Amino acid sequence: MEILYYIFTSLILLYFFLLNSLYILFVVLSMIGIYRYRNLTAYVNYKKLFLLPQVKPISIIAPAYNEANTIIESVESLLSMEYPQFEVIVVNDGSRDATLDKLVQRFGLKKTNRVFRRIAKTQPVRGIYATPAHPKLVVVDKENGGKADALNAGLNISQYPLFCAIDSDSLLEKDALLKMVRPFLEDPDRTVAAGGVIRLSNGCRVKSGQVLSVGLPRNTLVRFQIIEYFRAFLGGRLGLSMLNSMLIISGAFGVFRKDIALGCGGYRTKTIGEDMDLVIRMKKYLHEKKIPYKMPFIPDPICWTEAPESFKILARQRNRWHRGLIEVISHNRRLMFNPRYGVTGLFAMPFYVIFEMLGPMVEFTGYVVFAVSLALGYINTPFAVMFFLLALVLGVILSLFSILLEEYSVRRYPQLKNVVVIILFAVLENFLYRQVLAWIRFKAYFDYLRGISGWGEMERKGFDGSQ
Repeated sequence: MEILYYIFTSLILLYFFLLNSLYILFVVLSMIGIYRYRNLTAYVNYKKLFLLPQVKPISIIAPAYNEANTIIESVESLLSMEYPQFEVIVVNDGSRDATLDKLVQRFGLKKTNRVFRRIAKTQPVRGIYATPAHPKLVVVDKENGGKADALNAGLNISQYPLFCAIDSDSLLEKDALLKMVRPFLEDPDRTVAAGGVIRLSNGCRVKSGQVLSVGLPRNTLVRFQIIEYFRAFLGGRLGLSMLNSMLIISGAFGVFRKDIALGCGGYRTKTIGEDMDLVIRMKKYLHEKKIPYKMPFIPDPICWTEAPESFKILARQRNRWHRGLIEVISHNRRLMFNPRYGVTGLFAMPFYVIFEMLGPMVEFTGYVVFAVSLALGYINTPFAVMFFLLALVLGVILSLFSILLEEYSVRRYPQLKNVVVIILFAVLENFLYRQVLAWIRFKAYFDYLRGISGWGEMERKGFDGSQ
């Protein structure tokens, strides 16, 4: 029994060492990436960029399901974008609330006889709405088929070579598209997609679809989530992007070449991780066609979204995210360790499997073994204390570096008191919050095996202008 215990603890220590070594590498690469990006864009005049004829028009596709509380502010935000030529396609995916009615009433929409090519299969479209008063806005009403199905409907109706996939409950900063499209101008042949930064709107003052001032929410859960988003985007995806190993461009904000997305079949509807699935299948398609490509992460175009403020909704969201990760990895497992797919097969996929997908299982199992070993007297108390302190210090350091990256890149929390609070929560999240999330993600394995595939209801408070 003791031999098995020591073997297991040695494997846990090795796993811990490899995981944190990779996270430290990603943070270092992120620092280098932001430094290069700042130097590269220091003299970029986005107003002049706006006038360049090479800037390709873009279709913004926003699936909406029961988004009556936020849809008007979101559409107003999208229509006010500073971009030469674009269209906003809101896809009402069979909402059961007043989403469609609010859009029709607010923008004076009328049902049209618009014809479109059905390239990607979707649930039936019930109507297409538009108005001369808002020529950039198109609203598609269709039967419910899920987010991926709604995105495919938007792709069918879109008319431009680039498309931006965005959640309908999100707000884009006015210059976000110009910043996102820059790599498509610098390297138009190889750039096939780009991802931006997601920030949380909770605690911000919002009016007419624009974030007027940034503040911290009073809600404790949201404050913890702010730290997570810093780590995920600036400390994680930017570092992975530097290695050409980013497999997720957030479904809340990403820009893609439409021909490549449709070339690999568009969004796969039988998944709840449609954003990651599309990126992996695009990479697979490009490798098999031997087409050189780039999918950069851009650290300063910002999309604001609302985070869950109740534990029930947060647990439902994180469970769904992890089920989506398991399903997407399983569906694309043939890429694993396959040299045909370059760094995607040899590094990116193994990393996501070993450290992202299996991480909660290893972490939760480690907690259980620790508790049992403590009860049986196998624990070396000084060693256990040192290991806990080391884990705590490393976790805090990674979070602090992520906060530093935010301050260095976009600095959306300029008040010192806000930064101090964020740092405090970077320490506090290591006690109970992370452990509870590990259990939620661990439970997702069993829900996946049971065949649970639904999204679950995501309640929204909406942007009331005074948060």
